[in-house]
Amino acid sequence: MLSLLSAIEEKVAVSEELKEALLASFERRKVGKGELLLQEGHQCRHLYFLESGTVRSFYQEAGTEVTHWFFREHSFFSSWYGLYTGEPGYESIEMVGEGVVYAIHYEDYEKLMDEYRMFERFARILAQETVALVDSFSKGYMLLSAREKYELILRYIPDIEQRVKLGQLASFLGISQETLSRVRAQK
Repeated sequence: MLSLLSAIEEKVAVSEELKEALLASFERRKVGKGELLLQEGHQCRHLYFLESGTVRSFYQEAGTEVTHWFFREHSFFSSWYGLYTGEPGYESIEMVGEGVVYAIHYEDYEKLMDEYRMFERFARILAQETVALVDSFSKGYMLLSAREKYELILRYIPDIEQRVKLGQLASFLGISQETLSRVRAQK
């Protein structure tokens, strides 16, 4: 729980009262390799914090899995569309290897925002940072070469090749496994 509290405290001050409320609201879960935290087409009602492990978000396109994001330790994640709209999401969220997550139900998340001004501020900062990251990433990513995409993910998760299957990495990069092999050979 210390890593979760530290991640929140990096953004806002956490009082003892808020700390107690956080401890009561977040549930620690050990998650097995390949376990789905969310199934495509289902409603997402949790915000997660990844204490250890790697998580991937993917969807089905013409019968093929398309990986569209990886989350590493100390990241907050969710199906953002599903969480904020209450609508069924278009993605699945899977633990790539074994790991530990903290989960808070969206109703409890909203309750903390209502009751604690600093937590409301944390939630706003988290939403702003997420939107800024996705915006920045989406605007520049499509223009990058396969090599530049590969270098970008290595900056984000340096040991990504040890964490995920190469097919998942190639899917995320939007390239074939053969192209990924050529790019990796040029290292």
